[in-house]
Amino acid sequence: MEVRTRFAPSPTGFMHIGNLRTALYAYLYARANGGKFIIRIEDTDQGRYVDGAVDVIFNTLKQAGIDYDEGPGKEVGGYSYVQSERKAIYKKYAEELIRRGGAYYCFCKGRDMTDGGTVKYDKRCLRLSKEEVAERLARGDSYVVRQNIPDTDGVSSYTDLVYGEISVAYKDMEDAVLLKSDGMPTYNFANVVDDHLMGITHVIRGNEYLSSTPKYNLIYDAFGWERPQYIHLPPIMKDKERKLSKRYGDANFDDFVKKGYLPKAIVNYIALLGWSPKNNEEMMSMDDLIRLFNVEGVNISPAIFDEAKLRWLNGSYIKNMTVPEFVEAARPFLDASKVGGKYDYSLLAPLLIPRVEVLSEIPDLVNFLEEFGDYDTSIFTHQKMKTDGAVALTALNAALPAIRATDGWDMTVLHDTLVATAENVGLKKGQMLWSFRIAITGRASTPGGATEMAELLGKEECIKRMEHSIALLTR
Repeated sequence: MEVRTRFAPSPTGFMHIGNLRTALYAYLYARANGGKFIIRIEDTDQGRYVDGAVDVIFNTLKQAGIDYDEGPGKEVGGYSYVQSERKAIYKKYAEELIRRGGAYYCFCKGRDMTDGGTVKYDKRCLRLSKEEVAERLARGDSYVVRQNIPDTDGVSSYTDLVYGEISVAYKDMEDAVLLKSDGMPTYNFANVVDDHLMGITHVIRGNEYLSSTPKYNLIYDAFGWERPQYIHLPPIMKDKERKLSKRYGDANFDDFVKKGYLPKAIVNYIALLGWSPKNNEEMMSMDDLIRLFNVEGVNISPAIFDEAKLRWLNGSYIKNMTVPEFVEAARPFLDASKVGGKYDYSLLAPLLIPRVEVLSEIPDLVNFLEEFGDYDTSIFTHQKMKTDGAVALTALNAALPAIRATDGWDMTVLHDTLVATAENVGLKKGQMLWSFRIAITGRASTPGGATEMAELLGKEECIKRMEHSIALLTR
């Protein structure tokens, strides 16, 4: 049997981390088992539809490296993978389910609840005669189609591949609406019909559906269809009490990308929220995840989203980047900084790679290059190196003519020149390099050493800044 999984998002906004994890696990399970991964857009709730949300879904999947075999744009079998375009299909199967006794027409207004205010409908429309139902349909009365839950003491059971045996008593189920008065299906019905027609063998979704799956299975059984296997996933928590929630703007994939997290690091981290490989690896490529993924590694316990852990993982990915890879990823953040377009990014990259955990940190690390001006000269004072303003002034007055006299702008020559000059005036190498770096940057701390900063700035700019710093110290 070919394994077929699906991801069926609703276009109601950005891609939440929980949604992306569901897509990732469904994708990994299909790929790990040589199967197919299907995308289906569940847009039957038109009131919550957000323009542009479908594009967000596909852009997110693309950035995450999750491709699909069937779905919008990759239609197979001549039918649509968008639920709002499948309305006639649901009507047909709703009528068939009614004929099989698994559902019935309901003409009540609103929910029309009884039983002391509980959520259980009293099946009054199930007791209408066939003639009365036919008459009301012919008259054009508005109706919904409700599921007919057995009115007995039985239970509906199934085995989840993560949580094991799950049973729900019929008395705890409601005759939920399957087809709304506008002809659109509810999730309760559409997911069953679509999963069957699309040949889905393994349904992977959040554990909030654990208790409602038994009523979906009653629909499968009423049609005589084979049930799929179920893999329900533990929730992702904001902390020990609260779940991550799209409703409250928590943890959207796009937000993390804008913050400067690498998509592959986000995907790697999300994979570990509820699953762990047997070898306990933490940094894994998509190929690694496909190779290692199995249901046995999926946990029952909720996973806590720890952004500090994500930062560490992201920083680890950055440290493994080549200079060209880093420049490509960091370019938007460099362009948006004060140094945008003014420096050779390939010279900045080696200085930033070991120091950056999240790309959004870059502007704060490089803006100083364009913020040079008057500064507090007390930063020349370093007790361990035995430097202060007077030592710095001696160092700079000696270094300035030596640097002016250098040919070209070779870092080795510059370093040797500064060291030789220090010896000539009786200073230690560290005193000279410390004073020179501060003089050309105006900062006590920089992402690179003296010669690295000089290489970035160029000879003429360094001379100009040294002159400015000498003037500050002379005051």
